Amino acid sequence: MKWYNKYLSVYNTSLSSTYGEIINEVRNNISNLQSKNPLVTVSVIAYNEEKNLLACLWSLSEMKCKYPIEIIGVNNDSQDKTEDIFKAVGLPYYNEYQHSCGYARKCGLEHAKGKFHINIDADTLYPPKYVEIMVDSLMKPGVVAASSLWSYIPDKDHSSIGLKLYEFTRDCHLFIQSFKRPELSVRGLVFAYHTEYAKKVGIRVDIKRGEDGSLALGLKKYGKITFVRKSAARAVTGYGTVGIDGSLYNSFKVRAIKSLKNIFSVFSAKKEYNDEDSNLIK
Repeated sequence: MKWYNKYLSVYNTSLSSTYGEIINEVRNNISNLQSKNPLVTVSVIAYNEEKNLLACLWSLSEMKCKYPIEIIGVNNDSQDKTEDIFKAVGLPYYNEYQHSCGYARKCGLEHAKGKFHINIDADTLYPPKYVEIMVDSLMKPGVVAASSLWSYIPDKDHSSIGLKLYEFTRDCHLFIQSFKRPELSVRGLVFAYHTEYAKKVGIRVDIKRGEDGSLALGLKKYGKITFVRKSAARAVTGYGTVGIDGSLYNSFKVRAIKSLKNIFSVFSAKKEYNDEDSNLIK
């Protein structure tokens, strides 16, 4: 039985009055985890995530972490019951009315009390030792940020073999790329960093995607970006941007072609990138 199976009972489902017992459990667990003097801030951003947020918070509420933590939420101007879920489980949260991942991440960072900051996406489930393992990595000398890996939640439209092949190929590519261009291998849903340095670099709010990579690029001057390969720190998530290209095969093909065009670039470091006009918020 997978560690996340029970959370799937409330994943991708609308908020229901029948979830009262689960909500109470999550509320109690979160209350017991919150520290007045946290070493790490766990920041959950959510935009119209009524169907997934409770499952995400349920997984976080059952974390096993030896470090003092705080969990906060950012409601990014949701039009559904996302804010109601934050209220129901008693999670301290902030409303960010300018809509984008960049603004939401920035809001969480600005309110963080911890020395370390861990990004959380509301459509993602996190294993019990995830936060602790990420903090262990951040506490190593010279490390300024850490990024982990993730899998996709199996469903009837995606075969388990196809998912494993896709994830293995992607992980290999990210691993090779991480040596010279770690900023291209980090992903916001599994990204953690030193709060102080992140505030110095700042989170971009003028782009639709890539604020995580842009932050990582800026953080490189302060230290090393490390990659966590432990299965105990591997999150699971929905299909998000992968689904944009249709099937897993199409998604793999699109990403493979793009990677092959830039195959030699992964062997050299880069200090800056040009923005694509289509990615700018105007």
